[in-house]
Amino acid sequence: MTQRILLADDHQIVRQGLRSLLEREGYEIVAEASNGPEAIQLARDTRPDIVVLDLAMPLMNGLDAAREIRKNSTQTKVILLTMYAEDHYVLEALQGGISGYVLKTQAAPDLAQALGEVARGSIYLSPGVSRTVVDAFLTKSDVMPDPLTPRERQILQLVAEGKTTKEIAGLLGIRVKTAESHRTRIMKKLDIHQTAGLVRYAIRRGLIQT
Repeated sequence: MTQRILLADDHQIVRQGLRSLLEREGYEIVAEASNGPEAIQLARDTRPDIVVLDLAMPLMNGLDAAREIRKNSTQTKVILLTMYAEDHYVLEALQGGISGYVLKTQAAPDLAQALGEVARGSIYLSPGVSRTVVDAFLTKSDVMPDPLTPRERQILQLVAEGKTTKEIAGLLGIRVKTAESHRTRIMKKLDIHQTAGLVRYAIRRGLIQT
């Protein structure tokens, strides 16, 4: 049975390349998304077998989008595409229910193999990922907990992307005062009191790329 795939990446040229690659391998691309919220909605509409998500996407990062997609459909498997090979990113992804973690530097040869293994129920990690992180996951070691809620992470990402409080409120369908309260709470939790510091934190957490 042909596996149905949803592609999510904010660069159209990347999506086109992935589509060509996967269609040659016999996969059906049911939809393409350019940001996290769009990926969540399209996954809800199309119920793909596997979602291939870029980790750093506008409006909502791939990991939080993946969590939401998995919450809506536990049968849907998720593969993350990312530039980050650091242990804490991989471990957080595995603990978030990700079935595949593919480094963009190896995406072409790795992705088809990842899809095959994930479709069979296995977990796939790019060869560039450290074995120690797999051992940590298997022994249930914890990453440093993220003090922010998913909503706070989304607002932090939007702040780091340069959105104003009014724009954030409009994008999320909340009141400006609520968005301000979230921002204040984020700064207090992180003990960061300037926008530049929030941007640096968002970069370190992989929410945005420089």
